[in-house]
Amino acid sequence: MTDASDIAAPVVYDLVLRSRRTVLPDGERPAAVAIAGERIAVIGDYTEPISARRTEDLGDLALLPGLVDTHVHVNEPGRTEWEGFATATRAAAAGGVTTLIDMPLNSLPPTVDTAALAAKREAAKGKTWIDTGFWGGAIPGNETELKALHEAGVFGFKCFTAPSGVDEFPPLDRAGLIRACTTTAALGTVLIVHAENPDHLRDTDTAPGFADFLVTRPPGAETDAVQGVIDAAKATRARVHILHLSAAAAIEQIHRARRDGVAITAETCPHYLALAAEHVPDGATAYKCCPPLRDAANRDALWDGLARGRIDFVVSDHSPSPPAMKTGDFATSWGGIASLQIGLPVVWTEARARGHGLADVARWMSRGPADFAGLHRKGRIAAGADADLVAFDPDREWTVRGADLLHRHPVTPYDGRRVTGRAVATWLRGKRIGTEAAPRGRQLHRSPR
Repeated sequence: MTDASDIAAPVVYDLVLRSRRTVLPDGERPAAVAIAGERIAVIGDYTEPISARRTEDLGDLALLPGLVDTHVHVNEPGRTEWEGFATATRAAAAGGVTTLIDMPLNSLPPTVDTAALAAKREAAKGKTWIDTGFWGGAIPGNETELKALHEAGVFGFKCFTAPSGVDEFPPLDRAGLIRACTTTAALGTVLIVHAENPDHLRDTDTAPGFADFLVTRPPGAETDAVQGVIDAAKATRARVHILHLSAAAAIEQIHRARRDGVAITAETCPHYLALAAEHVPDGATAYKCCPPLRDAANRDALWDGLARGRIDFVVSDHSPSPPAMKTGDFATSWGGIASLQIGLPVVWTEARARGHGLADVARWMSRGPADFAGLHRKGRIAAGADADLVAFDPDREWTVRGADLLHRHPVTPYDGRRVTGRAVATWLRGKRIGTEAAPRGRQLHRSPR
């Protein structure tokens, strides 16, 4: 005879989300996602009875893992008038991004020592609507600071091989690149590189139009710099990553280096996958970025590299500025594109037209960048993962209006562009963002791989 006290009480979860289009690591299917506290506890069938305090049936809305964006310029402290943690993270959440990692520039001071990191963490305190981590910076003369930054929890180190656009974050020459690779290899972390060879760059003072500007930053600037990074990684056995790959000609270089045993990865960005040089309107400096947009054939080649797994993932490189810095002159305007809130629909619009599915987009924009950063509880809908989720309407067509976005400034090249797909709701660690009065994003620290 079984005593009634021996019968386990049924588990009652905090929340169950049901969707006929749940994007799981093994593909898209109907499913029910049960959440206990901040984590995903169980993945069940769509119609399976599961006891919960609250259940939401999303029907044909897709349920995706929250996006992870490892390339965002928040610019606070020091240049908060450009963006800031409150505006950037709220815009990110509205676009389905649940985790970002902030770049070490263009804040003042840049994150090149532990004092600057502490200042950045203090500036972000209580302002982040999503979980937020930080990159450190590698610049000439700060080699002795990298170990302390690493121990303080940065996710790796960013460097430039060409001028960054801000004087306080100068580039590394070849010897400096070798030193940085040697240090990061010893620390067991990654060096992420803005790879352009300055020997190929021309004076931008004579580039008022987009065609003029494009000539100043040819594909060879990227391919030569990528080869330099590969050579440095080979010499030091460092792990390296190529940021915002624009020149498709570099894809095969990276692929060959991997076959030779080099620990190298690469990302590209929504603007390189959706926009093309021949369609940039005259004087439209919202389209200016470095490296620049290239032609449609190059864009198609980037898609091919992404589809074949030779480009690892897609992140925004959100690099905003005040409207006054985006004049009609490509020579003097700030080189950065604002897109943090709209990366998902921009990529989905193009991906669907090319025959890709939501599972591909989730791999490129959620799990890929999460795994790259060592955030193994992020970027996936799986038992034990953080309950970071986004309800996404994959069929909704709408027109982007810069003034409607939550970025600090309305400047974006997507203003007036028709896109398909829209984030409807975003959950961070089991709680829907926007239902609470205050932001509840956490500051993330690097953890051992």
